[in-house]
Amino acid sequence: MQNSTYINTEQVKQTKQKATLARLERFSQITDSSIRIPFTNFKFGVDALIGLVPFIGDVAGLILSTYILFEAQKLGVSWHIKLRILFNMAIDFIGGLVPVFGDIFDAFFKANTRNTRLLKNHITKQLKAKGIEN
Repeated sequence: MQNSTYINTEQVKQTKQKATLARLERFSQITDSSIRIPFTNFKFGVDALIGLVPFIGDVAGLILSTYILFEAQKLGVSWHIKLRILFNMAIDFIGGLVPVFGDIFDAFFKANTRNTRLLKNHITKQLKAKGIEN
Protein backbone atom coordinates (compact mmCIF):
# COMPACT_ATOMS: atom_id res chain seq x y z
CA MET A 1 0.00 0.00 0.00
CA GLN A 2 2.77 2.39 0.88
CA ASN A 3 4.47 1.82 -2.49
CA SER A 4 1.28 2.66 -4.44
CA THR A 5 0.94 5.87 -2.42
CA TYR A 6 4.49 6.81 -3.45
CA ILE A 7 3.71 6.06 -7.10
CA ASN A 8 0.52 8.16 -6.96
CA THR A 9 2.41 11.03 -5.31
CA GLU A 10 5.10 10.85 -8.00
CA GLN A 11 2.46 10.74 -10.74
CA VAL A 12 0.71 13.80 -9.31
CA LYS A 13 4.04 15.63 -9.03
CA GLN A 14 4.96 14.70 -12.61
CA THR A 15 1.55 15.85 -13.89
CA LYS A 16 1.96 19.20 -12.09
CA GLN A 17 5.47 19.60 -13.52
CA LYS A 18 4.22 18.94 -17.05
CA ALA A 19 1.36 21.43 -16.60
CA THR A 20 3.76 24.06 -15.28
CA LEU A 21 6.14 23.52 -18.19
CA ALA A 22 3.26 23.82 -20.67
CA ARG A 23 2.24 27.17 -19.09
CA LEU A 24 5.83 28.41 -19.12
CA GLU A 25 6.35 27.39 -22.74
CA ARG A 26 3.21 29.31 -23.74
CA PHE A 27 4.32 32.30 -21.64
CA SER A 28 7.77 32.24 -23.27
CA GLN A 29 6.27 31.97 -26.73
CA ILE A 30 4.10 35.04 -26.10
CA THR A 31 6.86 37.13 -24.51
CA ASP A 32 9.71 36.09 -26.84
CA SER A 33 8.38 34.75 -30.16
CA SER A 34 4.74 35.61 -30.79
CA ILE A 35 5.22 38.12 -33.62
CA ARG A 36 6.83 37.11 -36.90
CA ILE A 37 8.38 39.67 -39.21
CA PRO A 38 6.76 39.12 -42.62
CA PHE A 39 8.85 37.32 -45.26
CA THR A 40 11.41 36.22 -42.66
CA ASN A 41 11.73 33.49 -40.07
CA PHE A 42 12.56 36.00 -37.34
CA LYS A 43 10.16 36.22 -34.41
CA PHE A 44 10.06 38.51 -31.41
CA GLY A 45 7.57 38.90 -28.63
CA VAL A 46 5.72 41.21 -26.33
CA ASP A 47 8.84 41.62 -24.17
CA ALA A 48 10.72 43.25 -27.05
CA LEU A 49 7.73 45.50 -27.84
CA ILE A 50 7.27 46.80 -24.32
CA GLY A 51 11.05 47.21 -24.10
CA LEU A 52 10.76 49.97 -26.69
CA VAL A 53 9.47 52.25 -23.93
CA PRO A 54 12.67 53.51 -22.28
CA PHE A 55 13.35 52.13 -18.81
CA ILE A 56 9.67 51.57 -17.90
CA GLY A 57 9.34 48.93 -20.61
CA ASP A 58 12.49 47.20 -19.41
CA VAL A 59 11.24 47.18 -15.82
CA ALA A 60 7.88 45.80 -17.01
CA GLY A 61 9.73 43.05 -18.92
CA LEU A 62 11.74 42.22 -15.81
CA ILE A 63 8.56 41.98 -13.75
CA LEU A 64 7.03 39.66 -16.35
CA SER A 65 10.14 37.48 -16.27
CA THR A 66 9.80 36.94 -12.53
CA TYR A 67 6.85 34.65 -13.30
CA ILE A 68 9.33 31.97 -14.40
CA LEU A 69 11.34 32.42 -11.22
CA PHE A 70 8.12 32.11 -9.18
CA GLU A 71 7.24 28.85 -10.96
CA ALA A 72 10.79 27.56 -10.42
CA GLN A 73 10.37 28.20 -6.70
CA LYS A 74 7.04 26.34 -6.67
CA LEU A 75 8.69 23.40 -8.45
CA GLY A 76 11.39 23.33 -5.78
CA VAL A 77 14.33 23.58 -8.16
CA SER A 78 17.83 24.06 -6.79
CA TRP A 79 19.29 27.46 -5.97
CA HIS A 80 21.80 26.88 -8.79
CA ILE A 81 19.05 26.81 -11.43
CA LYS A 82 17.30 29.82 -9.85
CA LEU A 83 20.60 31.70 -9.87
CA ARG A 84 21.00 30.99 -13.60
CA ILE A 85 17.44 32.23 -14.17
CA LEU A 86 18.25 35.44 -12.26
CA PHE A 87 21.45 35.83 -14.27
CA ASN A 88 19.52 35.59 -17.57
CA MET A 89 16.95 38.07 -16.25
CA ALA A 90 19.73 40.51 -15.29
CA ILE A 91 21.42 40.21 -18.70
CA ASP A 92 18.10 40.82 -20.43
CA PHE A 93 17.28 43.81 -18.22
CA ILE A 94 20.72 45.47 -18.39
CA GLY A 95 21.10 44.78 -22.10
CA GLY A 96 17.65 46.23 -22.74
CA LEU A 97 18.57 49.50 -21.04
CA VAL A 98 20.99 50.48 -23.81
CA PRO A 99 19.17 52.77 -26.27
CA VAL A 100 18.41 51.19 -29.69
CA PHE A 101 20.95 48.36 -29.29
CA GLY A 102 19.07 47.19 -26.20
CA ASP A 103 15.83 46.84 -28.14
CA ILE A 104 17.56 44.73 -30.78
CA PHE A 105 19.31 42.73 -28.04
CA ASP A 106 15.95 42.07 -26.35
CA ALA A 107 14.51 40.63 -29.54
CA PHE A 108 17.46 38.23 -29.94
CA PHE A 109 18.32 37.20 -26.36
CA LYS A 110 14.89 35.74 -25.44
CA ALA A 111 15.54 35.34 -21.71
CA ASN A 112 12.15 33.79 -20.97
CA THR A 113 12.70 31.05 -23.53
CA ARG A 114 16.18 30.40 -22.11
CA ASN A 115 14.81 30.19 -18.57
CA THR A 116 11.96 27.90 -19.55
CA ARG A 117 14.46 25.63 -21.32
CA LEU A 118 16.60 25.59 -18.15
CA LEU A 119 13.63 24.42 -16.10
CA LYS A 120 12.57 21.86 -18.69
CA ASN A 121 16.07 20.37 -18.86
CA HIS A 122 16.29 20.28 -15.06
CA ILE A 123 12.95 18.50 -14.67
CA THR A 124 13.75 16.07 -17.48
CA LYS A 125 17.03 15.15 -15.76
CA GLN A 126 15.20 14.62 -12.47
CA LEU A 127 12.66 12.33 -14.10
CA LYS A 128 15.36 10.33 -15.87
CA ALA A 129 17.28 9.96 -12.62
CA LYS A 130 14.15 8.48 -11.05
CA GLY A 131 13.68 6.18 -14.02
CA ILE A 132 10.58 7.97 -15.25
CA GLU A 133 10.55 8.76 -18.95
CA ASN A 134 8.85 11.90 -20.15
